[in-house]
Amino acid sequence: MILKVGLTGGLASGKSTIAEGLEKRGIPMRDADRMVHDLYAPGAAGARAVAETFGKEFLTEDGSVDRRKLSMRVFHDPEILARLNRLIHPLVRDAQARWFEELERKGEPLGVVEATLLVETGGRERFDVLVAVSAPADMRLQRAMRRSGETDPNEFVKRMAAQFSDAAREEVSDIVIRTDGTREELEGKIDALARDLRARAGRH
Repeated sequence: MILKVGLTGGLASGKSTIAEGLEKRGIPMRDADRMVHDLYAPGAAGARAVAETFGKEFLTEDGSVDRRKLSMRVFHDPEILARLNRLIHPLVRDAQARWFEELERKGEPLGVVEATLLVETGGRERFDVLVAVSAPADMRLQRAMRRSGETDPNEFVKRMAAQFSDAAREEVSDIVIRTDGTREELEGKIDALARDLRARAGRH
């Protein structure tokens, strides 16, 4: 049976860097945000759900979801955001399950899903191994601002505050990777993580 691994972390924690590193080392990787992107494509289940629930004004001319407009609508309204999550998260979970089934048919021993809201959406129950990626809040804020080119930190502070804390993720995770060192140190940690996951898959 395939080992299902979840990789999670907050804004600018470094989880995408680790995901890329694992993929380069031959471990199958899937980004949950990419799954959402596919669900928001013209005619896809997510696009239909958004149009039926929030209105066709949240679709672009080609029928895909206007993610920027939808994000602006839901971000500052917890009730509307929760409503959207109830629509989309089950679709994402189904897509993840199908991906793992496909990998298993191919004989892969493990697969990794990268997702920011993995713990918040019940990932502990759906994955065999959870990997939490953490970094100090001030470092994450600096990374986010540098990556975006923004000079006003307020929006990033709000986004970070809306997510689970690193401590909350670490508490329910099997492996914790901290990304507050050098790039060379991080590459070593990715090497060790890849070996660890393959060993766990061998025992699974």
